[in-house]
Amino acid sequence: MFRKILIANRGEIACRVIATAKRMDVATVAVYSDVDARARHVALADEAYPLGAAPVRESYLSIDKIIAVACRAGVEAIHPGYGFLSENALFAERCAEAGLVFIGPTPQAMRLMGSKAQARALMERAGVPIVPGFHDGQDAESLIEAATRIGFPVLVKASAGGGGKGMRLVATGGELRGAIESARREAASAFGDDSLLIEKALDDPRHIEAQIFGDAHGGLVAFPERDCSIQRRHQKIMEETPAPDLSAKLRHALREAALAAGRAVSYIGAGTVEFLVSGETFYFLEMNTRLQVEHPITEMIAGCDLVEWQLRVAAGEPLPWRQEEIAPHGHAIEARLYAEAPAQDFLPSVGRLEHWRAPCEGVFVRVETGVREGDAVTQFYDPLLAKIVARGEDRDAARMRLAAALRECEIVGVETNLLLLRAILASEAYAGAQIDTGFLPRHLDLILAGDLVLDAERESIVASAGAAAWLARLREERSGGTPWDASDAWRLNGAARQKLRLRLGDHEIASTIAPLRNGAFRLETQTFSVLVASEASERRMSLRIDGVERKLSVVERAGGFVVILDGRNHELSIVDPLAPPRARSEGDAGLSAPLPARVTGLFASVGESVKKGATLVMLEAMKMEIALSAPRDGRISEIRPAIGDMVKQGERLIVFAEGDAA
Repeated sequence: MFRKILIANRGEIACRVIATAKRMDVATVAVYSDVDARARHVALADEAYPLGAAPVRESYLSIDKIIAVACRAGVEAIHPGYGFLSENALFAERCAEAGLVFIGPTPQAMRLMGSKAQARALMERAGVPIVPGFHDGQDAESLIEAATRIGFPVLVKASAGGGGKGMRLVATGGELRGAIESARREAASAFGDDSLLIEKALDDPRHIEAQIFGDAHGGLVAFPERDCSIQRRHQKIMEETPAPDLSAKLRHALREAALAAGRAVSYIGAGTVEFLVSGETFYFLEMNTRLQVEHPITEMIAGCDLVEWQLRVAAGEPLPWRQEEIAPHGHAIEARLYAEAPAQDFLPSVGRLEHWRAPCEGVFVRVETGVREGDAVTQFYDPLLAKIVARGEDRDAARMRLAAALRECEIVGVETNLLLLRAILASEAYAGAQIDTGFLPRHLDLILAGDLVLDAERESIVASAGAAAWLARLREERSGGTPWDASDAWRLNGAARQKLRLRLGDHEIASTIAPLRNGAFRLETQTFSVLVASEASERRMSLRIDGVERKLSVVERAGGFVVILDGRNHELSIVDPLAPPRARSEGDAGLSAPLPARVTGLFASVGESVKKGATLVMLEAMKMEIALSAPRDGRISEIRPAIGDMVKQGERLIVFAEGDAA
């Protein structure tokens, strides 16, 4: 076994590999970019070396830098994780040239299966069904001609890499050229390869995959299939194994096709063969020649550590399993927690994790994360925060355990898809296994699960929690000085009273706080009067309102508080009665950057009149392209950035001429 390895990745996968290596008494070396200097994977590794600036081409995609660090650190092998260089055959070859073991498949296998175009051709020759498509030419005219011949809708797909990057669904010929250009840019940014292919878009198929594992001694096995159909933007957000409601015949056929794919390239290490399934018919989609994000659910039902066996196989050991010995034990489901805003077309969210409370781990629940409270979520990398995984005796038990684990999650500082994940698990459609790749478009109400209108009772609880936290802060300030220094309701004579105005959403709550004995106080507002006894500890609080006790969390932030009640965040801001009136919103005066990003496209000119919904600016952030559209009809008076510029969150990009508002 290796004595020391380098992990050429970041985030939760680097932390995941480090955990297994430590258990095996293998020393670990991490690498990091400038913005990751204090990241969790850096803290967990035995050693950590800088790579340079945050952009991936200057850090995590720099083969020369990573090989140099590996040689300097004296490692014997490199684990590439997933993403970045994990499917880069040149990187594997460079490792071998430097006398380092690449913990993954052979360069030949990566070249054959890492290219979707070559993989399609190989599977076609092997007799595995493939989706109708085109992979023979790269010029735009050939791709357009092929798409027209195949028939719309089609998928434009990056030939290299995966994870939905460089993929566009095209419904009509008029959208095709723009989709090709956009997919090329995103593919080049994410994988360093802008080659594309065209595939027929199937009508809401299921996305089902098989985990395979091979060794250098001819051993090859396939684990029970995983259903990865719950997706947004062609990226998975929830996976489970075994796939529900498949016939025994189809399960067998999928496993045999996956094994055939592995044998076709003499596969070594962990890999995943992905299929599209419609009824009893299935088609080969692609093969990912690496470990997958969703590998923990396979580990939980198989009782094994796939990362451990990646290391063992790379060190020359044979697999310990025979195919007939592999069977599922229970059911497992994984939810991917992302920093994004589902109601805004899953726009990535950046910021600092002011509060992060993960579920308690145990035999049935597992949490894999690369972040800690206080960490920054930046525009440079994928917005995945954590993977929450639960196992049960059957699917329903796993679903309920995962739902309970997600209720324990608390996050303040960035927007997330947490409420969406909870809503999916609670939905009748998911409980009934009515899932395919069209699940979210059919259930748009789940995406808007966070838009809850507070009733009077919940509003009173939230306001009471904010008042309790505000009073506790005043008491803490007062404890450090004399009563004359306090800014609370202390009085020499007479009853103490303190006025408090809080803004919750788009309205204000005016209250009068009357402190009582034993830490209690009376809160009087326009609509209710409650007695609140609060006891705060590490942001957790118990409130007794009219005799009913409730548990919640309160996170203090600049200008107010975030009250987390029943797993939902409610932002309260303290209103200063002496502050000047808030400035009038100028949201309709132009177009601003929703997050820090690089400008990759400008599709209008000064003086041009545009219609609402027209794409004006293309941004690149978090390894994806983000199109910004005109918020209304208008005439453009100013375009501030140039292509290639880095822009800040909230920075004005396009200005509309005054008086043109519709």
